[in-house]
Amino acid sequence: MPKRKDYFDTFCKLSKTFGTAATQSTLLNLIVESAVETMDGKAACLFLRDVGNEYFIPKSQIGLSETYLHASPRESAGIVNVLEKKGYIVFENAATDERLENHKAKKNEGIASILTVPVRVSNVTQGVLSLYTATRRKFDKSEIDFLCALADQGGIAVHTNNLINRLRNNAMFFLELASSINSSLDIQEILGSLTVNICDTLGMKGVTIGLLDEDTNSIQLVASHGLSDEFFEILGVINNETASRALKGETIIVSDTEADKRIEFKKEMKKEGIKSMIVTPILARDKVIGVMRLYSADYTGFPSDVLVMIEALAHQGGLAIQNASMYLKLKEEKINLEKDIWSHRAWF
Repeated sequence: MPKRKDYFDTFCKLSKTFGTAATQSTLLNLIVESAVETMDGKAACLFLRDVGNEYFIPKSQIGLSETYLHASPRESAGIVNVLEKKGYIVFENAATDERLENHKAKKNEGIASILTVPVRVSNVTQGVLSLYTATRRKFDKSEIDFLCALADQGGIAVHTNNLINRLRNNAMFFLELASSINSSLDIQEILGSLTVNICDTLGMKGVTIGLLDEDTNSIQLVASHGLSDEFFEILGVINNETASRALKGETIIVSDTEADKRIEFKKEMKKEGIKSMIVTPILARDKVIGVMRLYSADYTGFPSDVLVMIEALAHQGGLAIQNASMYLKLKEEKINLEKDIWSHRAWF
């Protein structure tokens, strides 16, 4: 077995850096460096899944050439399935293993064996950490456990960075949006601004807003952004369980639209590139007046702070709609009053 540094020393160094480092890249770089140094590897790379795609892309690496890294992207689906079952993957002979591609590239790079473990963010596998060796290796349990622990630290770094960025962006977004929608009394302008800004800031594929028609007790779509015209037409006939529950004041999370039995038009959603969604009520003075749907091109559990933000935005939209409606009503009443005054004057 190769000579290794003490695992405890490595984690002491990691712990100290995690308490002082300001950027995600600094932490991820330290993780891959620690993997190579402590486990006597040739190289290491931490990959994260590209949002909206089924590929892992390198986020931090040491010891690999640019030519090798760009030889081809790593598909995430198959790797994740194996990692979810076993917790790690060992490629003892990387140059011939049938589970791997680009054998020639690995041979030219001098890669003999590979150990791959999952990087989990909010309990979801969002990437992998791979250790590459220059000689054929069998990895014992302690080595596998150590690399898994390093990958967990990578997941914590990504999660913390995502949380900080979301909180900062959400606060600024909510302030700007509140100012924007309160500066207008045009309902269509308000809803259009709301859908566009939510997509851009929260990284959603699409957003729709439907208002309740009390005469027919159905949802009428009034605003949309990011979705094709073909899919928008399909949405016009959807009045399913998620919408019904949202009209009762409940926020519904669908983490996998293809597998969830509550979802209609699964094929159409897959074609549109929708993988998960949120359905939340739009309230005005504690009364549900509509439903907002947010569609994501990624599989996600939607963190609690994002859900709070979405519900707050729906409430803000409901308030803006109510204000605009009251303005229109007052405007109409003013016109009627003026007509009455002129009719009274005609009597004299």
